Amino acid sequence: MIDALYLGVSGMSSQQKQIDAIAHNLTNMNTPGFKATRVQFHEVMNKAFAADATGAAGLQPAGVAAGALQFDFSQGSLQKTGSAADLAIDGVGFLKVTMPDGSVAYTRGGTLTTDENGVVVTQQGYPLEPRVQMPTNATSMKIYADGRVEAQFSDNSQPTEIARLELVRFARADALEGMGSGLFRSTEASGEAQSGAAGQEGMGVLAQGHLEGANVSMINEMTQLMLAQRAYEMSSKLVQTADELMGMTNNLRR
Repeated sequence: MIDALYLGVSGMSSQQKQIDAIAHNLTNMNTPGFKATRVQFHEVMNKAFAADATGAAGLQPAGVAAGALQFDFSQGSLQKTGSAADLAIDGVGFLKVTMPDGSVAYTRGGTLTTDENGVVVTQQGYPLEPRVQMPTNATSMKIYADGRVEAQFSDNSQPTEIARLELVRFARADALEGMGSGLFRSTEASGEAQSGAAGQEGMGVLAQGHLEGANVSMINEMTQLMLAQRAYEMSSKLVQTADELMGMTNNLRR
């Protein structure tokens, strides 16, 4: 009966984390570039003494545990904004950005701007890598699907190519670690970043003037929410039943 209590509690705790993840997904349905998360469950095993006729110790289930959150990087719909500052990726891949401590993070795009030195940065102020430096007399930039970046000038002079953006991908993108604000960092499980040209060898292409919408489906999330709530209720009833049986056992001893 004690084991039943642990089984029930572990189930309730795990399903609560699933419900929290679903709530977070639904809250960010309208956040550009948001990627839904899913809780990964795994079975917890304990040693069971004299598990077979030989007396050798075996393993028995001891409940379920919620593992780390995993990201769903399925494509979100591209939303046309018409702004040259907005950039999205259509297909597989991430853009690299440089963090203040010199490390590298990855993003699926967003709204770009320039800092006081003319360097193209994200809304949070992180420069793209490779660095894109706008000439002082440039009025705008054009980013092509293949990653070429051209500076354009008001005097109708010839546009100048100033950079060529690359995309990166991972063996297991779902194992990336979220950093907030649409940024991710690699982990041991995700593998090392693999760079490539946009539009080549399975990489996606860049779409200027677009933002990627959140990949959250209301129908899917509500279905998952109902399943999580039912599983939570079942675990709760298991705890309640185990408590009642323990109470009956205590009364018998009297």
